[in-house]
Amino acid sequence: MAEFMTGLKRTDMCGDFRISDVGREVTVFGWVQRQRDLGQLIFIDLRDRTGIVQLAFGDSCDREIFEKAASCRSEYVLGVRGTVAERSAKTDKIPTGEVEIQVSELRILSKAQTPPFEILDETKTGEETRLRYRYLDLRRRPLQENLIMRSKIAKAARDYFYDNGFIEIETPMMIKSTPEGARDYLVPSRIHQGKFYALPQSPQIYKQLLMLSGFDRYIQLARCFRDEDLRADRQPEFTQIDMEMSFADMDDIMEIGEGLFKRIFSEVLGKELETPFERMTYREAMENYGSDKPDVRFGMKIQDISDLVRDSEFGVFSGAVQNGGSVRCIVLKNAVKTYTRKEIDKLTEYVRGIGAKGLAFVRWVEDEPSCSFKKFMKEGELEGILSAAGAEKGDVVLIVADKNEVTLPVLGALRLVTAKRLGIIPDVFKFVWIVDFPFFEKDEESGEWVAMHHPFTMPREDCLEYLDSDKGRVIAKAADLTLNGTELSSGSIRITDYELQQKMFRALKMTDEEIEAKFGFLVEAYKYGAPPHGGMGFGFDRITMLLAGVDSLRDVTAFPKVQNASELMSQCPSEVDSESLDVLGLEVKKTE
Repeated sequence: MAEFMTGLKRTDMCGDFRISDVGREVTVFGWVQRQRDLGQLIFIDLRDRTGIVQLAFGDSCDREIFEKAASCRSEYVLGVRGTVAERSAKTDKIPTGEVEIQVSELRILSKAQTPPFEILDETKTGEETRLRYRYLDLRRRPLQENLIMRSKIAKAARDYFYDNGFIEIETPMMIKSTPEGARDYLVPSRIHQGKFYALPQSPQIYKQLLMLSGFDRYIQLARCFRDEDLRADRQPEFTQIDMEMSFADMDDIMEIGEGLFKRIFSEVLGKELETPFERMTYREAMENYGSDKPDVRFGMKIQDISDLVRDSEFGVFSGAVQNGGSVRCIVLKNAVKTYTRKEIDKLTEYVRGIGAKGLAFVRWVEDEPSCSFKKFMKEGELEGILSAAGAEKGDVVLIVADKNEVTLPVLGALRLVTAKRLGIIPDVFKFVWIVDFPFFEKDEESGEWVAMHHPFTMPREDCLEYLDSDKGRVIAKAADLTLNGTELSSGSIRITDYELQQKMFRALKMTDEEIEAKFGFLVEAYKYGAPPHGGMGFGFDRITMLLAGVDSLRDVTAFPKVQNASELMSQCPSEVDSESLDVLGLEVKKTE
């Protein structure tokens, strides 16, 4: 039978003991990491979220306590009173390695079955099993440290915004469904049968309304929901550090954002960031890095060689240019040993999987470079390409020819894949602001112009004349902040002029009925005096992921979803009984 805690009050955490604590009487609680029975001597490693301390049971130990210690197994929960003593066999593998607790009182507070996997810092247990028993997986030190870091980031963020005059205000979790780029999670209403609430993709409209209400500086650590396909840096439910400011321009918003990261990095990592961060236009990012979230920790920029091959006899090159596309390349320095012909064939299959028709290459192994298209080259043409690209003996040149919508992102992806394989990405933090975003982008399926950010983003004043005549020339007052190739935040100045907002809706081909149905209350609010304002949302989970140095949001989320948006531990989503559906006026129609 488990014992009770009566009379035991914790004085210390397991991982805090040092040689200076020798002689102190202490009380600790924790889980058994392991027990070692040496006959006349028993050692137990006791673990809590701060670390491990060794418990010692020897000749001077009460016999009942000694026998109780002998019965302990992994993951038993113990309460212990004893005296801190210097260890005879010290270790530097743990911070408490110079001391142990000589136990005078031991209580087994809870026994444990043998767990499905051993609770170790480094484990080979498959992720599916660990997610099935997530409450056990979370006992491992790396995951606990990640969640503790997450808590520290949240505190640093709140303290920073409070210090800068922001007010934390909660916004509703059940809202009206409005278009924000992904599918909504819907909540059926029992009272209003046939009608639905939506879970917020972001608090966008509400925070704008708060600006209209006179709360000129708002923040919230907001829960957001998006019904979209998952990947390593995406979860269907996530947390956003959300902020909005009145009477501010984009520079003000970016300055506040930079201050936030200075505070977080200083308090959580002990690193001092230099500001202002680098700024790069959207066009520069796409042209040089093939991505609007470029990793600038290394070079290997994309180069445009279209002019050199415009009249080439190699139809793949010349045809791409003549059809309005381009021919571009990246140079992999000293890469011939890593990227053999076989490895390049794998890259070719990779780029075909992400939209390219193929991959041309040059491998400069011997004095004469070899390439996949040499027989089509005129005299001196290949040499001109290599010279312009800055390629030398030992290098590999990868070339893609197609429309720009293909060449740029494909080479951007190749740049990251090959840099990782070559090991040339330094372990540093590089922030970049991406500015001058196009306001509109064409939807691939419908061919219609849609808002790249959202329809409340303010266009630059010098672009207003193109709203109807040349949408591709309209630039948004918006900015994204990226870190090491990951987008961390997105923000903009909002439209506050009623007439301009109506014009923007019309440019997006929204009917009066659609506008009223989706945004009527916001449009109505604009009629009553709207202050100039703008804001930004920071991806809290992604920030934690990057600072913790892990590759997946699952490692910084307590109870994450997997690829199909299910949670393996609780087995959700799950079916509900017919009575619950009847109350909501719903019927489930099963599809094949």
